[in-house]
Parts: sequence; C-alpha cells; structure tokens
Amino acid sequence: MQSSRMNRRQFLHRTATIVTAAVLPPSLLHAAGATKRTATDQVALGRTGLKISRLGFGAGSNSGNVQRNLGQETFNKLIRYAHERGITYIDCAQSYKTFEWIGDAIKGLPREKVFLQSKIGGKPEDVLAAIDKHRKVYNTDYIDSVLIHCMVKTGWTDEWKRIMDGFDEAKSRKWIRAKGVSCHSLPALKAGADCDWTDVHLVRVNPQGHVMDTPEQKWNATSDASRVGPVMAEIKKMHAKGHGVIGMKIIGNGDFTNAEDREKSIRFAMSQPEIHSVVIGFKSAAEIDEAIERINRALA
Repeated sequence: MQSSRMNRRQFLHRTATIVTAAVLPPSLLHAAGATKRTATDQVALGRTGLKISRLGFGAGSNSGNVQRNLGQETFNKLIRYAHERGITYIDCAQSYKTFEWIGDAIKGLPREKVFLQSKIGGKPEDVLAAIDKHRKVYNTDYIDSVLIHCMVKTGWTDEWKRIMDGFDEAKSRKWIRAKGVSCHSLPALKAGADCDWTDVHLVRVNPQGHVMDTPEQKWNATSDASRVGPVMAEIKKMHAKGHGVIGMKIIGNGDFTNAEDREKSIRFAMSQPEIHSVVIGFKSAAEIDEAIERINRALA
C-alpha cells in the first residue's frame, strides 16, 4: 500500500511538472529554477548549427592595442585562463594588433572547444587568399565565423557583393563555418538584418546607447539612450530570421569604468532573448571573473 501511494504521488508530481512546463513561458521557467543559465553555457548561435559560449573574449580593445600592450606571454595566459573558466569564444580581426598572436594563444587547446570569430575589411583583391591567411595565422583548418568588418553604408550589400561571393566559396570549401557582418551605423545594420546572406551579426548594444549605431552613415563614439530602441528593433528582426546575434560594446568601448554602468549593461544584454552571446575585451583575469559573476547573477 505504501509503495502504491508513493507511486501515485510521483505520478501526480511528474504530471504537474509536465503541465507547468507546457504552459509557462521560458522566462518564468528560468525564474523558477527549471533551467540554470550561466556565462559559460554553450548556446545555439541562431540557426547556424553552431554553438558558442554565452560570453566571449574580445581581443580587439582599441584595435587590439590594449591586449597587445600586455605582451604576448601575458596575452596567451589570459586566453588560457578564460578558456579554463569556460569561455570558448575568441573574437579577433585582421586589423587588430593581436591578429598574429591568436594561433600561439590557442595552441594545444582542443579545436572543437574553441570558437574563433574573425573579421576582414578593406575589400581584399583575392578574398579566398585573405581567408586562407586567417587559417594559416590561426594555425587551423577552419574559422568558425568570419565577418565583413565595420560596415557603415546602407548599400554595403551591393558594394561588397564580390567579397560576399568569396565568403560563400570559402564556406563551400569548409574554410569557414558561418559568415556575417559587423556594423557601425543604423543604415548598415538595417541592410544587414534584411540580407538573407548573413548568418551572424556583431552588434553594438548597451542600455546607455553609448557608441551605438546612429542614422548617420559613419562611426559614432557619442552616447544617446534613444539609439537603443532602433537597434533592438533590428536585432529582433535578425533573431526572427534565424540569424546569430552577438552583442559588443557591452562595457561601452571600455568607457564604463563605473561598476554600476557595467552591471546595468550586462543585465540589459542578458535580459534580451534575441542576443545569443556577448563579447567583452579583457585585459586581466579579474575582469574575466567579474564579467562571469555579473552575467551569472543577471541570469539567476
């Protein structure tokens, strides 16, 4: 009889759990503790079929000069420390001062546990040769994600068609696994969101609107919270189309020296289900630890 009562209790409990999961939205399930999320989760990057750590290591603060000033040995140790903490996503670019260092920094790490994102600018004459250079410098057979770097014009999808075709060829050769764009103006961002070619977007976002995309077709380093709404509207569009969305400038281009600003920005980014991952430029283990702790609290 006791066994029968226990089985009935278990049945009722399991039934209630199933019903609850069916009717409650994901946000309430997270709040109820049904799913514990962390900064170092491996999350799906839209519909690319790829996974990426929720928090990424940015190697391009002030064009990579901040990390370059650490010296290569310290930089390598910092990449390793981040990887040990669970940060598998590393973000670099051809134009960053750290570009030549990445191969050495990831040497010996399991390739399947590293997500490399890089960027190409300047309209290379031979696109495949430019992508192949990334593979050689990073000492890898493939780059997980390669982006067209720093678009500001509304018509970039036409102007860069030859480059985009080169990316497509590289993807067909399995030299890259995903392709996309980083934008630095609202018109360019809209063009990218509307473009079905794009797999991945790197988007400037923080609730303060600091160094975020503006209607002017130029790089803008000022601050205006009114920019947040238009950028988030484009992010929602990207997400609806299955594109991968990565947030950058979470620490306001390094200008959020006040802890309250960093907390506010991280909490905002983590509250947006359309943002799959965020990248932060680090220069110390303490900064890595702080970002992980803040993100974990925001997700709790």
